Amino acid sequence: MTRPDFLTAVAAGLLGAQTRREEEGPRRLPDGRSQDEAILKADWERSIEDATELLKLAEQLKSELEKNEHHVLSVSSIRTAERIEELARRIRRRLRRF
Repeated sequence: MTRPDFLTAVAAGLLGAQTRREEEGPRRLPDGRSQDEAILKADWERSIEDATELLKLAEQLKSELEKNEHHVLSVSSIRTAERIEELARRIRRRLRRF
């Protein structure tokens, strides 16, 4: 089989698999709920929890920065800032998913 024929066969197989998934309809959980809706709800709840933690850490970082001198940072302040970045990335990733 030549390379263009192979690529055409692979593309046809992928399109066929995608069409089959669309024909099946939404996946359901054993309790009857839509799996997509359950995932969205769980992501929303985790995002709320992460946003609450992010807010708490941001307030903590602000107070640490206010009581330190202007040219001195503690290691805990840097770790708090890194945790804030991590939470923000996680929330953004969830929001972009759907």
